[in-house]
Amino acid sequence: MLLVQNIRLSRILRNTWHVDLIMIASCTVAYLVREYLIAHHFEIPSIIPTVLGTAIAFFIGFNNNQAYDRWWEARKVWGALVNDSRSFTRALINYVDDDSGTVKKMIYRHIAFLYALKASLRGTVDGINIKYLTEEDLKEIEKHSNKHNALLNIQSRDLQMLSKSNAVDGFRFIEINEMLTRFSDSMGMSERIKNTIFPTTYSYLTKVFIWLFVVSFTLVISQSAGIASIFLGWMIGFVFVSTQVNGMSLINPFENNSAGIPLNQITRTIEINLLQMLEEDEIPEPVKPINEEYVL
Repeated sequence: MLLVQNIRLSRILRNTWHVDLIMIASCTVAYLVREYLIAHHFEIPSIIPTVLGTAIAFFIGFNNNQAYDRWWEARKVWGALVNDSRSFTRALINYVDDDSGTVKKMIYRHIAFLYALKASLRGTVDGINIKYLTEEDLKEIEKHSNKHNALLNIQSRDLQMLSKSNAVDGFRFIEINEMLTRFSDSMGMSERIKNTIFPTTYSYLTKVFIWLFVVSFTLVISQSAGIASIFLGWMIGFVFVSTQVNGMSLINPFENNSAGIPLNQITRTIEINLLQMLEEDEIPEPVKPINEEYVL
């Protein structure tokens, strides 16, 4: 997630340089075709780039709105995980009479659940969750492809054991169990966002329309601007391409990039909060921003 208001031009160019080269080449070809093949035969009507520009504005606007909706929904899901995690830990510590260490194991297991979910969403392997799990937990979740879901199942089983031993009353049991249900809901919503592919036709057609617009604009402007139409065509195309790339960077909010949801920071924040509530001595450091620009 970006932390600064202004984005360096170098970052934008790094994301668009390959498209810029294609646009410059297309503008150059369009200028040469106009200058040496069709200049003495007919003129390109200016209505063509005008209509294409309008269509592109609609497509880019739709793409960016949908992309931001996905990003914001993902951020709300993980914001809810932060709040529910604190409430879950507070309820276990204050409402459960436990001398067997089950409460501490459940809180540790919840931290492991968050790291396992984060690793699954980003398609990586995260070893942090291992240190918060017992040997029995590790052996059990090895049988499951969805390890974070398996951890929730173990949590429910331990909560049931606490209820049977009268360590927690019925009302508190229902309250804590509802939190486990909310964790499952947040997990499912995160997986839905991750696994739902944005319709590729919108992105593809937007790219095609931008290319057609750049070519037609260069053909029209070259009638009066000459060779400078190559630069003007690229400059106008750069505006559309940069806007589209900015929106597409939000399509997959769990990607490990500067525009994604800062899962590393969020999980570490929850980890710190929960360990401090347990009054642990070894507290990890917060995740630090990269180049003071963004945090992952």
